[in-house]
Amino acid sequence: MADEQTPVFQIQRVYLKDISLEQPNSPAILLSQEQPSVDIQLQVGAETVNEGIFEITVTATVSTKIQDKTVFLVEAKQAGIFEIRNVPQEQLGSIVGIACPQIVYPYLRGNVADVIQRAGFPPVHLAEINFQTMYEQQQNSAQAPQATQ
Repeated sequence: MADEQTPVFQIQRVYLKDISLEQPNSPAILLSQEQPSVDIQLQVGAETVNEGIFEITVTATVSTKIQDKTVFLVEAKQAGIFEIRNVPQEQLGSIVGIACPQIVYPYLRGNVADVIQRAGFPPVHLAEINFQTMYEQQQNSAQAPQATQ
């Protein structure tokens, strides 16, 4: 009976769900001597797969441009399947929004750097992310519209 109430948090699998690389202005843009601007966007997603089973995704979009022309664009989605059971509801959000992305993110960083380097560019290393701060900002922005109503 006690086992039924024991909290469970297990990684079932971490995998690369999707990755794409585009170089729409190659080869001409590769001859430019200008330094490109780099824009990096991150997004965390969560989906319930089954009771107590969650898929957590971390998506990175890395876009580099010289003036208004794209040098390369990488979109990558790293995912993990996690078993999370018997956890108090008030803790589930932070596990899904903080702990799980922290596990998945290093794999995403490696895959993004690798695909950019394999495309012939110096690797772009995604910075370390404080998922707790990111999660808290998302929670605050979600609550802000409710406070003004």
